Amino acid sequence: MKTFVGRALLSFILADLFLLSMVAQQTPPPNPPAPQPSQAADQSKDAQDKKTPDKNQGTSNDRLFYALPNFLTLENSGKVPPLTTGQKFKVVTRGSFDYIQIPWYAFLAGLGQAQNSEAGYGQGAEGYAKRFGASFADGTIENYMTGFVLPSLLRQDPRFFQSSEGGFWRRTGYAVSRIVVTRTDSGHQQFNYSEVLGSAASAAISTYSYHPQADRTLSNTASVWGTQVGYDTITIVVKEFWPDIRRKLSKKKQQPSNSN
Repeated sequence: MKTFVGRALLSFILADLFLLSMVAQQTPPPNPPAPQPSQAADQSKDAQDKKTPDKNQGTSNDRLFYALPNFLTLENSGKVPPLTTGQKFKVVTRGSFDYIQIPWYAFLAGLGQAQNSEAGYGQGAEGYAKRFGASFADGTIENYMTGFVLPSLLRQDPRFFQSSEGGFWRRTGYAVSRIVVTRTDSGHQQFNYSEVLGSAASAAISTYSYHPQADRTLSNTASVWGTQVGYDTITIVVKEFWPDIRRKLSKKKQQPSNSN
């Protein structure tokens, strides 16, 4: 079944999320001592990396774990102008065809091949190629539906605005709520039709177009939709805490040099 890979990934990410939460809770509270010159320089570089302007103004150059595209996440952004339709298209395209996607989808295809999920694809090189193409198409279609097509039609903002306020559970609750609540282009709060309907549409398109005939059922489509929403929810929670993790990792890198 197509949903096996998604469920396996969710289990893997849940374990990572637990570890991330432990690290985030250990992050020092606000009002720390005055930073040393090296720390101040690192913080300045960190802020510059997050806010470096590029061709897609109003987006980010950040990457989760220094690898996965995180271009639609803004930290401490306050009020920012809405993205134009062209900007939404460009940033989704930039993330969907990023170089890291090739090994990522190759991994998903290998996982599906090992478990013989969607047996209609078969085995061998041909089966692997079909699974790779399907994984790439699945992710790309959902990215465009939830980040460009519906946000443009409904005038919703596809970006995630990190909170960084409150404790772990408050921030987690805020991140989870972004699946059903989003910001409109005019700055108001609205039900997140782009995520909920966009992921449902992408699940239907992929399931009934190029996946094996045996998997083209309503129940499988609903299961795929639920898996996509669950994956997106966990990803948003990770995005909320990633700045804490990044700062902690940067601080660990500084310790050897500071001790000298």
